[in-house]
Amino acid sequence: MKINYTQLPIKAHYFSFMAAMGPILPFLPVYGKQLGISPLVMGSITAILPILFLIAKPAFGFIVDYFYTRRKLIFIALLATTSSCYILMYFLPALPGSLLPDHQFKNVSCASLLPCDMDYHALVMESCNTIKDTTCHWICKDANFSTRLSFYAIKEETIISPNTTCLLNINETSLCQTNITNNYNCNVTCDNFKDQCLYTSITFWGFVLLMSLGNIGFNVSNCISDAICFDVLGEGGQMGYGRQRVWGTIGFGITAFLAGYTIDLWSQGEIYKTYTPAFLLVLTFTFIDLICCRKLELPLMSGSSNILKDIWTLLKLKSIVIFLCFTILAGIFDSFIIYFLFWYLEDLAMATGYMGEIKLIEGLIVAAETLGGEIIFFSLSGKILKKFGYGYTFTFCFVCYALRLGLISLAPTPWWVLPVEFFMQGPSYALCYTTIVAYASAVSPPGTSATIQGIVAGMDDGLGFALGSLIGGILYKKLGGATTLKIFSVLSVFTAFVYFTLYTLYLKHKTLGTQNNIEWRKPDDAQRHCDVAE
Repeated sequence: MKINYTQLPIKAHYFSFMAAMGPILPFLPVYGKQLGISPLVMGSITAILPILFLIAKPAFGFIVDYFYTRRKLIFIALLATTSSCYILMYFLPALPGSLLPDHQFKNVSCASLLPCDMDYHALVMESCNTIKDTTCHWICKDANFSTRLSFYAIKEETIISPNTTCLLNINETSLCQTNITNNYNCNVTCDNFKDQCLYTSITFWGFVLLMSLGNIGFNVSNCISDAICFDVLGEGGQMGYGRQRVWGTIGFGITAFLAGYTIDLWSQGEIYKTYTPAFLLVLTFTFIDLICCRKLELPLMSGSSNILKDIWTLLKLKSIVIFLCFTILAGIFDSFIIYFLFWYLEDLAMATGYMGEIKLIEGLIVAAETLGGEIIFFSLSGKILKKFGYGYTFTFCFVCYALRLGLISLAPTPWWVLPVEFFMQGPSYALCYTTIVAYASAVSPPGTSATIQGIVAGMDDGLGFALGSLIGGILYKKLGGATTLKIFSVLSVFTAFVYFTLYTLYLKHKTLGTQNNIEWRKPDDAQRHCDVAE
């Protein structure tokens, strides 16, 4: 068996590029949650970002197609900028004031808590320092009640005591006294701090800016990586894409697991999680990726004489427009899982007592997603598409999304999500992603591959992600995580039914097929190619 040295650099790039993203991308939403950002605000941020993807991806794709002789230099510069944005997050200053580690306190009493000095409280709150307010829910032997508390930081840690806590409402003092006759030892659960200073801080806006630039860079880099991969594979090589892309999955899964495990390890005894090992992994694999990209030999290609005209001719086809609309729906389901799965896991962990090992669970889930289902389905995607075609495969992916979202909503603890993601990430995300980019490559006029990939990706993780993040954030805030998951599951079933109906009645006769695009070789040609590893 011989090694295909033409494809080796693109495999190495996918591995090192995704290995650089694995330690940080899955943890960005919960990193923001640790800062105190609410689901609605995070959903709004991640809803605006994909609109920028929608603009940036076709724009960069056009630049790469137009300056096709310099596309490697443009690509390397983009990769370096992307990783730099994520690494700079490490240097953001910590927020001042109290930290609320796990939101729960055991065997405490409000008997000794005094009302706050409201004049002093208002003065300190204006300075955005040391004091933070929240609502706490008391669960006692004979009574349950809620109070508004104000916390003063002692070594940044939040505790309930007469020296660190006071009652904000004078009426709650009598409420507390009424309920303490036989309830000296209560369990208390507190909501997130209502920190009005967070959204005016350098830390918050630095996080938003760096996350925005990093995510735009990652999504554009991913899109251009796919276009370069199809260029390397050559005409008619779409079915070999999954065997290249699977190496990115392996890299992402390994480093995400390492990041989750080492974050928990480095954070022992700390109030909040320490993300230092994640940033070190990003730096290391970015350096390796830049070396790999320098070795990447791109094939000589003829550019399109009129890129915009060729693309406009393609976009006037009804079958392409329908395909793009359902690509948006795929992006909606993906975005909710990407941005809110870990958020839901941490809420579930808090309710079931698994916060101490939540980063390990999250790392294992990413490893299960990537090293389990994704490897299998990226590797087999070419054979699946040849056997069933783009239309039936796309329908199957929506059915898998429905099953996946529904099962996650029923999980009693975070550990139960692990097998769901192991089995369902492959047939939902990996197969769906391959179907979308392979179809986009197959219909691209010569010299327009990066631009077409940019348009399709802009619909998927551009407009689709924007709608999914915004709708998901609103529903999560109003209805909670489990109900929102069920709603998205039902929507995915409906989407599968509509697409299957359209494909059977109309698209089947218009959509590019894969079964009839097989190039038959002579026996001598087959013998020469059979011992080359792809």
